[in-house]
Amino acid sequence: MEQFKQENVDVIALSVDLLDKAKEMVQRVNATFPVAYGLQVPQDAEKVGAYWEERRKIIHATNFIIDSDRKVTQACYSTGPIGRIVAEDALRSIATAKKRKTASVRAAG
Repeated sequence: MEQFKQENVDVIALSVDLLDKAKEMVQRVNATFPVAYGLQVPQDAEKVGAYWEERRKIIHATNFIIDSDRKVTQACYSTGPIGRIVAEDALRSIATAKKRKTASVRAAG
């Protein structure tokens, strides 16, 4: 998480879990970022286009990288444990986007 702070990047998580279970998860993974809880299936899943299961009342992993202009630059929708955005890839993507933005500002100036 320190690397995200150094890059001035906020990390948040969203969960369908109720408060008690969300707190357990935060403690288990030692999360140091905000975790919203109590998302509603299917209403909140549909807002972001996430896969969801009515039977288990879950929203499958959905990751976004949102830039400083509040535009989604990357989205990853997953129905399993493979193919999610991991921290190292997110940091690399953010660094690349910052370089491109700096280069285009220089070119325009």
